[in-house]
Amino acid sequence: MNRPTLALRASQQLALTPQLQQSIRLLQLSTLELASEVEQMLADNPFLEQDEDDGDAPGPHAAQPAGTPAADAGPEGDAGAAHDGAAEPAEASELLGAAEPLEWEGEGAGDSDWGHDAPGRSGSSGDGEGELDALELASHHETLAEHLTRQALSLHLAPEDAAALALLIGSLNDDGYLMDAPAELADALLGDGAWDPERHAELLHRLTVALGLLQSMEPAGVGARDLAECLALQLRARQALGQDDAELTRVALAVCRQPLDWLARRDVRRLSHACSADEEATRAAIALIARLEPKPGRRFADVRRMAVVPDVIVKRGGSGAQQRFAVQLNPAVMPRLRVHELYAGALRTHRGGEGHPQLQARLQEARWFIKNVQQRFDTILRVSDAIVQRQKNFFVHGELAMRPLVLRDIAEELGLHESTISRVTTAKYMATPQGTYELKYFFGSGLGTETGGNASSTAVRALIRQFVAAEDPAKPLSDSKIADLLKEQGIECARRTVAKYREALRIAPANLRKTL
Repeated sequence: MNRPTLALRASQQLALTPQLQQSIRLLQLSTLELASEVEQMLADNPFLEQDEDDGDAPGPHAAQPAGTPAADAGPEGDAGAAHDGAAEPAEASELLGAAEPLEWEGEGAGDSDWGHDAPGRSGSSGDGEGELDALELASHHETLAEHLTRQALSLHLAPEDAAALALLIGSLNDDGYLMDAPAELADALLGDGAWDPERHAELLHRLTVALGLLQSMEPAGVGARDLAECLALQLRARQALGQDDAELTRVALAVCRQPLDWLARRDVRRLSHACSADEEATRAAIALIARLEPKPGRRFADVRRMAVVPDVIVKRGGSGAQQRFAVQLNPAVMPRLRVHELYAGALRTHRGGEGHPQLQARLQEARWFIKNVQQRFDTILRVSDAIVQRQKNFFVHGELAMRPLVLRDIAEELGLHESTISRVTTAKYMATPQGTYELKYFFGSGLGTETGGNASSTAVRALIRQFVAAEDPAKPLSDSKIADLLKEQGIECARRTVAKYREALRIAPANLRKTL
């Protein structure tokens, strides 16, 4: 019979301190997320301030030739241990009984000038009135909501109809689609109060009329509930302008009423039978539909909002065999932070008193945050420098010269964990002479070659793209034929692997390429 006993046992356990947790979290943030984090910390911690003194010295993040050691990221144990482990809808009463026309207050409306002087803008003119700066006017981006609201103002609608149309415009997504049906919007306007059938019917009527007005506006197709309706609206608009004959429009509208996967597969025979048209007319209708815009709001997208800001910049130096590539951090994305000396000095002077431990903790928090931000950029620089050193041929010759590279290779070289490399390469971008790429782009598995070496999957995808671009449109290459061409280049690649890479490149299969 076993008796219970007491025993002492020594063991080691890794525990992440709050500082290490913050370091890991900052490392995986994108540039925009880091900027938001810095702003939040500046607002919350009085001991942290932004350093406005730019200085002339390049600092520790100056450009370095690939192959030279990157800036020291601090004690290796410190770095390694840290990372191992639109407007709201108006009330129904306002929509039905507004005394005056409602002014649109959608996104960006404050920057538009429809016959009014914008407040806060200075300029010079003969009568002394404010005038838009030329550069500001040139850089102004008109949103889809602004574009539609300008058209709505020219309709001179009654206040109730104008409010209904403004509600629909505010409910559009970025692509120009209306995601909520008029009945759902009417229900939302009535709220959870007592149900009033007459009020609901009147709201639904006004929203339905407003939807008809919205769908008659430019760009054609705006206000559609789905892709089929969007294409149909554009076809009717083209016919009204006399751009297409009636028979072609009839067949095209009939095609849009069929399942869209038939259209995606270019199933001419099935579409011809369903639309009661011959195959030639069906092919002409499919070609017409292919010229339409599936996303009417696309041209109003704010390209500045979608711009990629690189974290790392690679510059070329030398020529020929002496080419070198200097790697440096982008100074535009690096926050310049420091401890507020005035507050820190006051805290050192008055060591006693109520609340001193809490203030001391906030000061330590500011110091740790500055250190972790600095360590984040140092780690990004080290990883980027190692990538450039490994992929030098890519920067010289392009993606066909890409070498196989996995996270483990960089992790072993820098003495970091693979999870750390994964965090560094996610949502971080590198501006190179070849273009701007996410750091993950430089990693790819290897495929065997006849010589016993490996070819990068990125290089294989580039070869597939080249083969397809050079093919005879009347006889497009099948996946099996592409696999044979790769084999002629000494690369062993199965047909199913070719199909996977082709789909990743968004290249249609051979039968669809022939139809197109």
